[in-house]
Amino acid sequence: MQIGSGTRALVTGASRGIGRAVAHALAERGATVGLAARSTGELEALARELPGTHHPLTCDVALPASIATAVEEFAAAAGGLDLLVANAGIAYYEPIVTQSLDKIELMTEVNWLGTVYTVKAALPFLLEAGGGGHIVVMSSGAGLRGFPGAAAYSATKAAQRMFAEALRHELAGTGVSVTTVFPGEVRTSLHDHEGTQMPRWYRGGPNAASADVLAARILTAVQRDSRQLHYRPVVKHMGILNGVSPGIADRVLRRLRGESAAPRR
Repeated sequence: MQIGSGTRALVTGASRGIGRAVAHALAERGATVGLAARSTGELEALARELPGTHHPLTCDVALPASIATAVEEFAAAAGGLDLLVANAGIAYYEPIVTQSLDKIELMTEVNWLGTVYTVKAALPFLLEAGGGGHIVVMSSGAGLRGFPGAAAYSATKAAQRMFAEALRHELAGTGVSVTTVFPGEVRTSLHDHEGTQMPRWYRGGPNAASADVLAARILTAVQRDSRQLHYRPVVKHMGILNGVSPGIADRVLRRLRGESAAPRR
């Protein structure tokens, strides 16, 4: 599909980070954007700063009725839906032995089930558009290779990966396609609540990859109907290497990130 003034796009998790950057990139192309997140104030402020007319949609992707209502409201206001960016997600990094079940369940509800609820709500409108619709699922490099301290988070991202992979095939011939995005560490506020508790192997923060660059590449991937987008390229290489030989991948990670990235030999 081509993204331009006629594109009607809905972005979940739009108030911050990657979602916010994608919303900006879409608005700059002239698209009408549905801005979905839980924070009403941040969404309204974002809508005012974007060029064009856009729609703040306060909702919670972990609640099926909430996201379904948001999708319906946007489709009614915009006259349909062409592009869905299922981006909403949360992260808690901690070893499973000490991590609370509440946090594990919350990541499951938002990252994995939230993606399912969002796609299920949007699919009828995308199919109704008559061809050319597109879904972007925001997985993670952690969905390709799990890391210590991120077992539960990695599991939710792997679930998104397999869901999107199968969904792309299920939608063959319908005119609706799917792109799965695998970001590595990106400069966002995703882990701000964890502060100094992040694992030693983590390389986020101010020197991480740019969310704006990723957003531009996501739009390009949609227009090219790319099956997958890895950002940065090392994410793809590590995923391939881990699939071929997890032991070699461990050794490479220890060299790149230190012993904490793969402590068991």
